[in-house]
Amino acid sequence: MTRDLSFKLALGLLVVFVLVALFGPYLLEHDPLRGSLRARLDPPAWAEGGSAEHLLGTDRLGRDVLARIVQGARISLAVCLVVIAIAGSIGTALGTFSGYVGGWVDRVLMRLVDLALSLPVILLALLFAAVVGPSFLNIVIVISMVLWSQYARMSRGETLRVKNEDYVDLARTSGLGHVAIIFRHVLPNIAPSLIVVATLQVGVVIVLEASLSFLGVGVPPPNPSWGGMVAEGRSYIVTAWWVSALPGIAIVLVVMAVNVVGDALTDRINPGLRGRGA
Repeated sequence: MTRDLSFKLALGLLVVFVLVALFGPYLLEHDPLRGSLRARLDPPAWAEGGSAEHLLGTDRLGRDVLARIVQGARISLAVCLVVIAIAGSIGTALGTFSGYVGGWVDRVLMRLVDLALSLPVILLALLFAAVVGPSFLNIVIVISMVLWSQYARMSRGETLRVKNEDYVDLARTSGLGHVAIIFRHVLPNIAPSLIVVATLQVGVVIVLEASLSFLGVGVPPPNPSWGGMVAEGRSYIVTAWWVSALPGIAIVLVVMAVNVVGDALTDRINPGLRGRGA
């Protein structure tokens, strides 16, 4: 009962996150990129000195914190979707091919997976930023370079299991080609496990994007990102706590919700997935 309630609350929070990211910027009165120094560091509406004009207060440049959190949600969602699409496609293709073919191909690709798993995300981001500067594209490239390996390892393991099933052997004996077998029998049967991995990685991507933006190698200013907002508010954490604390709370809530939903999907779709440490 408690777990079902937690799942429903977490799922509801994720739905709100997606709706805010998609439609929130069109409903807000304030521009997240424009501010007024006369409203600099105004507190939230419920605090002393706050006003209903800026419900969550303003930052050091007088920009509305609520508007920037909402716009930051859109950026976080965009990074998640692009990274998961790229990393998932590459990892699933390589992992499925590796598991189905086997032999030296499998050994080589698995060594590449081990290499990708050992790559330091932060160091890669710093290197990219030093060479070409921080940007949305750099975030996507760096995170995708690391996370594709999770899909590759999972899809390879699931393919090894599925390819030995009786219905796959029957498809082979009936003359069905390898590509057709992969698309008709292998991929549909490993898809649930990949969906679980993708769900869990939403939280990972959000944390990585926030961390990179916090270090100044993520989304370049003045575009708002939750990690960048936390970094900008460090100098005012005592006098203007809301500048850092509120986007930080947004990160924590969304990541917790993703983890709860991901764990629930793991238990319902593929209980053995947790045991394999994916």
